[in-house]
Order: sequence, then C-alpha cells, then structure tokens
Amino acid sequence: MSDEGTEKLHIKLNVGDTVIPMRIFPEEEETYRKAASLVKSTVTYYNSRAQGKKSATEVLYYALIDIALKFELETQRNDTAPFRDMINALTAEIDEALGENMS
Repeated sequence: MSDEGTEKLHIKLNVGDTVIPMRIFPEEEETYRKAASLVKSTVTYYNSRAQGKKSATEVLYYALIDIALKFELETQRNDTAPFRDMINALTAEIDEALGENMS
C-alpha cells in the first residue's frame, strides 16, 4: 500500500473491553479507527439483543458474521465481471456487424 520507507504508526484500538495494539501506515489510521468503531458498535448491538443469554464468544461470532455478510454483499454488488463479459460480447457483435458492412 505504501512506500517501503514510510514509517509505521503504533496505535491502540479499543474494541469492547480489549485494547488492540497495531502497527499501521499513517494514511490508514482513519480507516482502522472506523473499522474498530464498526466492530465495537456491532458487538454492542448484539450484546444488547442477547441480554446475557449468549456468551461473549457467541456475541463476537454474531458480530463477525454480520460484518462479513455486509462485506460479501458489497463485494458482490461491486463485481463488474458480468458487465465486462456483456460489453465484450456486444463489442464482438458490433465488430462483426461492422466487418460485414465494410466488405
């Protein structure tokens, strides 16, 4: 992501009752903090829903699945391969049609 010479930052992210030390590139700090905030808010949501009926580990798994699902849906939404395939097929048809008209 960054140049080899870029100095990494040492930051601490608070997630739940745990402090996670990280070494990151300076330009990534905001993204890491937003990610930690998303994890924290998702865990808080599932903790409030579970109200002591689920273990802390189970709550973390619920949060993990929730975030992973959102990531997967976003990845699928941004998949441009079907569009590229369609454009390539249409381009081939146009080239073929133009080739017939040029003869």
